[in-house]
Order: sequence, then structure tokens, then C-alpha cells
Amino acid sequence: MRILAIADLHFDFKKEKPMNVFGDNWINHEEKIIENWKTRVEEDDLVLIPGDISWASNLEDAMGDLLRIEELPGTKIIGKGNHDYWWATSNKLNNLNLKTIKFLKNNSYEYGGTVICGTRGWDTMEEHSGDESNKKIFLREMNRLKISLDSAKKSKKPIIVMLHYPPFDSDGLPNEFFSILKKYEAEICIYGHLHGEEGHKNVKEGTIDNVVVHCVSSDYMDFNIKRIK
Repeated sequence: MRILAIADLHFDFKKEKPMNVFGDNWINHEEKIIENWKTRVEEDDLVLIPGDISWASNLEDAMGDLLRIEELPGTKIIGKGNHDYWWATSNKLNNLNLKTIKFLKNNSYEYGGTVICGTRGWDTMEEHSGDESNKKIFLREMNRLKISLDSAKKSKKPIIVMLHYPPFDSDGLPNEFFSILKKYEAEICIYGHLHGEEGHKNVKEGTIDNVVVHCVSSDYMDFNIKRIK
């Protein structure tokens, strides 16, 4: 049993959003991800997917992409990204009755000897210091992270935190989200969101203040899947 991760699948079952506008490395990126997944992942593995799953704008349209993920090896825990416009209420997501996919939303999941927590996160506060609506989202996401982590308190097991946005400010320093996961003594943090040459310049990884941090954006990993535990 292993825990692996990949973010930013950006699947597009309806083929309406070609990703090669972001670089030639995105050509046939879905096929690359699926092929690497089938090669790397075994049925008893857990795969964490912290956001930007599908370009669909509603849940009905996202089903084609979700079913493709459902059929891939392993159990999957999916978090929300900034482009997951199809994301719905917990009841609607759970009522899909998917067998290998679990949705992370104000909750946590125990897998073997590890607990998975997380939320989407948001851009750093200073980038939107004058925008009240963005400030509200930032604070709401912080609260959702606390709710998720609080739900894992009783387990007393190592915690992995899934975020879509990196838990760092514009200077690359740990931000408020990092402070929360640090307070709850998370062992590992994974995030995505950063794409292309410019985005990858802002990647921070390694052991930071006793938390092991991984960037798992799909293009950062050449559309492979990274083992994190």
C-alpha cells in the first residue's frame, strides 16, 4: 500500500479546452497521465488529487471525466481546484456512488496509518489586500482547513494535507495556511496550481519547518504520478 499524488489533471471529456495553449508539453497530456497512471499505480494504492480535475462547468458534464478516473487503478481522494466549476454539494457528490473516488470537503479520510485532510486554499492575502470578496474566500478556506483537520483529531495518526494553492506567500514564505497545518502537526503537505516556466519558478519543496512539502502539479512532474508515502 502506497500513497501517491498528482494535481491539475485538467481532463476535458468534451474536448473543448485544448491545453497546448500553455505549451507543447500539454499536447496529449490526458493520454500521458492515464498511461503513466496505469503503469505506476496498483489497486491497493491511494492517489491524492488536489484540484483542477475537469474543465466541465457542471456536474453532469464532469461525469465523463470522473468515470475515467473511477476506472483507473487505486482509491482516489479528490479535492477542489480553482477551475473545478462542476464541484457540487457533498450530498450530490456522494450520491454519485462512485466506488473508487472520495471527495474531500470539510472532512477527512483515514487510509491505513495516515489521515488525509485539506481544502482548496486561495491566493495569498497580500495579493488581494484591498479586495473584500477575495479576503472572505481566503478566510473561508482557512476555516475549512481547520474543520478538516479538527475532524482528524481523534485518530492520533500522521496527517497529510491536500491543498490546491501553494501554502506560501508571494515571497515564497509560509503563509496562514501553512501555519494552520503546522499547528495541527501535519507530516506532509501537497499542492498543485503552478504551471509553466513562470509558475514553476515559484515551486517550494522539501522539509520546511518539519513539514515535508511536495508540488504535484501534473506538468511540473511531466504528467507522472509521485509517490509521497
